[in-house]
Amino acid sequence: MFGKVASDVLGLSDIGTVIKPQDYDKADSDDYIMHEDGEKIYFLIKSKSDEYCFTNKALIHLDGTSAASKKRVLRRLDYYKYHLSNVLLETAGTVDLDVEIKFKIGSEIYSIDVHKKHLTEVKDLYKSLIKIGEITTDNSIYSGFANESLQLASSTLGQVKTDGVNVVEQFKEVNQYAFNWLSDKKKELTLKDFGFVFEKFIQN
Repeated sequence: MFGKVASDVLGLSDIGTVIKPQDYDKADSDDYIMHEDGEKIYFLIKSKSDEYCFTNKALIHLDGTSAASKKRVLRRLDYYKYHLSNVLLETAGTVDLDVEIKFKIGSEIYSIDVHKKHLTEVKDLYKSLIKIGEITTDNSIYSGFANESLQLASSTLGQVKTDGVNVVEQFKEVNQYAFNWLSDKKKELTLKDFGFVFEKFIQN
């Protein structure tokens, strides 16, 4: 018991270990993965109190209050809903035991300590998170352009003379076309599966 309390005080319990793929099914996070929908774990960090599970679709965080407690809070943050930004990697100093990866996802700010022996693997995670952030930012910008384009087209149509034209029918046709076009564009720009990013950058 004293050992657990001491490690909490010293902060050692918060230093995570990168779990190997063959051991993913032994982690608690695996119970919350939507395997039925093709969700897959690509990176997993486990400390004595927390698990940080990066899948192709979301960050799943099992948040423990302390190393001595079994009580946990489960958070699921889907990449397409919660924008990834401010990704930083802090390498270890001479006497440090850990490296630190930091990022913001939605309004949540994470700072995860990982044992410095896992620096190579954490570099791969860093690259993956940077890329996911870039993709979601670009898609958000393109989505804004699509909305502006549709509004411009609608405004232009409103200035066209309608002599001899059934305005109600024309409105219905234009409205339906606009709805279909924007729906297709939103589906194209709302990327939910980022497995290809992890497969590109997770090399270790």
